[in-house]
Amino acid sequence: MARILVTGGAGFIASELALRLADDPANEVVVVDSLLTGDLRKLPTEGRANLHFIKCDVNRYEDISAVFFAHRFEYVFHYAAVVGVKRTIENPVLVLRDVEGIRNVLDLCKNTGVERIFFSSSSEVYGEPVEIPQNERTTPLNSKLPYAIVKNLGEAFMRSYNKEYDLSYTIFRFFNTYGPKQSKDFVVSKFIRSALQGEDLTIYGDGSQTRTFCYIDDNIDACLHAFRHQLVVNDVVNIGSDQEISILDLARTIIELTDSRSRIVHLPPLEEGDMTRRMPDIGRMRELLGRDLLPLRAGIERILADTRFIA
Repeated sequence: MARILVTGGAGFIASELALRLADDPANEVVVVDSLLTGDLRKLPTEGRANLHFIKCDVNRYEDISAVFFAHRFEYVFHYAAVVGVKRTIENPVLVLRDVEGIRNVLDLCKNTGVERIFFSSSSEVYGEPVEIPQNERTTPLNSKLPYAIVKNLGEAFMRSYNKEYDLSYTIFRFFNTYGPKQSKDFVVSKFIRSALQGEDLTIYGDGSQTRTFCYIDDNIDACLHAFRHQLVVNDVVNIGSDQEISILDLARTIIELTDSRSRIVHLPPLEEGDMTRRMPDIGRMRELLGRDLLPLRAGIERILADTRFIA
């Protein structure tokens, strides 16, 4: 039986990961979350004897250390973080506190015999692209935003603890991921909700900035394959899609698929944090998946048909 910790497990991606890990009865899965932005409705534990939730702030050593010493985990997925471009820009000191959580989790991993830690990094570490697609090996990490700095520092911590203490790690650099349980303040879910309610879809600037969008199942499948098959050990992999779309075209697509009468309204550009392009090289992720990724239109249609989505 594998004893696994998932931090930030009441969040969108981490909750889905925890549920999928708990589908294997051989796993004992413990989820911790401070519930600052997490939502327990994303983590139904009924009927899952091997899935446990503990309210806990990983940034407080006295909180998270008790969990580690009580359970003696073999694997840790450290996904707890303050997320969201607008939220992280408006709360930079809160974001920087997550450095303490990274150090706490790593110290406890190396002191309690954890075999491997999986760290959720972010496409934000790349900043404005100097090449497209953005490659794990060749693209400089040049963003100066607090959130990006914390993630970049987290990656450095992973490499340092491996070198100093032989703690194995895997770094997932997440690009935009979407799905039925995503919070309403992220662009795909925000646009869908607005379109279904006939409200304006608001875009910062002219909407020419581009993103790629990865459906939640593709994200989870790739990460679990790396976990189960001992792949991407002491290394980093982009987790995302390589199909680029402008934010304006995303809004138009969602209006079309929802048959909405919503208007598209342009707001002044964000002062910082809204990169002009974002597209990963996902060659390594494709090797993990061993299949094609779900197209964006099909993913949006899945959300609209999913009873877990609340407009």
